[in-house]
Amino acid sequence: MISHASPSNPSVLILVVEDDPLQRLGMIDLVEDAGYGAVEARDADEAVIILEQREDIRVVFTDVDMPGSMDGLRLAAAIRKRWPPIEIIVTSGGHKPALDVLPVRAEFIPKPIVPADAIRLLRAFAA
Repeated sequence: MISHASPSNPSVLILVVEDDPLQRLGMIDLVEDAGYGAVEARDADEAVIILEQREDIRVVFTDVDMPGSMDGLRLAAAIRKRWPPIEIIVTSGGHKPALDVLPVRAEFIPKPIVPADAIRLLRAFAA
């Protein structure tokens, strides 16, 4: 786990969950460019550990397809059940998940990620 401080709004932290290092770095850059702090996880298992240890995560931005005990959709469902106030953004380069698969209040953004779309959601969720 690596934390990235955001000078413009360090009190709002976004947990980025992505197994591909280059895509994870791109997502972190996007979060920081939007003015928020970033915490990163390589997979859902690491994300759960981070969420269990921290109370300052406001939004989770997760990929769907990841190795480990659960994918991003199962992670999103677990977050909604265990940490209901946390907002969730799900992304994938594959198919868009059915609306009934996404947890309540979760949003989907397709890859490649359009920065303006992601920043709009981050700002709405972090407000």
